[in-house]
Amino acid sequence: MSSSPDSYTGFDGHRRLAAGPLAEVNLAAKRALERGARGPVLIFDDATGRSRDVDLRGVEQQARPRGRPKLGVTAREVTLLPRHWEWLAAQPGGASVALRKLVERARRDGSGQEERRLAHERAYHFMSAIAGDLPGFEEATRALFAHDAQRFAAHIQSWPRDVRDHATRLAGLSPRASS
Repeated sequence: MSSSPDSYTGFDGHRRLAAGPLAEVNLAAKRALERGARGPVLIFDDATGRSRDVDLRGVEQQARPRGRPKLGVTAREVTLLPRHWEWLAAQPGGASVALRKLVERARRDGSGQEERRLAHERAYHFMSAIAGDLPGFEEATRALFAHDAQRFAAHIQSWPRDVRDHATRLAGLSPRASS
């Protein structure tokens, strides 16, 4: 599973409230709390599986962003040797285009193992926060890190459907994905 950096999932206890952009999930969480949610109400970042602290005051205004969408470009400092800068400057499109291409190629070449590791961590963070006291948690965690989809599915079978489905989605495991 390749999670969008702007994808979040909200839960009221073990029941999924909403999934999507943070503003929408915040609004669903606020409404659940106003209706007397059984809780705890948690919002998870789908890219990391970690719960996120949010301020639910004024989320109605946040749910309808104005203006242009963010492009996701982040400026940061890169330190290279002069010969590296010379090579980058000679590339079509300049240093930024060349660096993006190099990063994408490296991600593709090592993507299988790296994506698996990230998926395991993502699912583990989510499971620890919401399912740590559910039956089979430890066994499911061992199966997750062994990338054993059948064992994983067997150990989470008794979990609430929304928790089970989200953990499986974050883990990128299906019974046929076992290796």
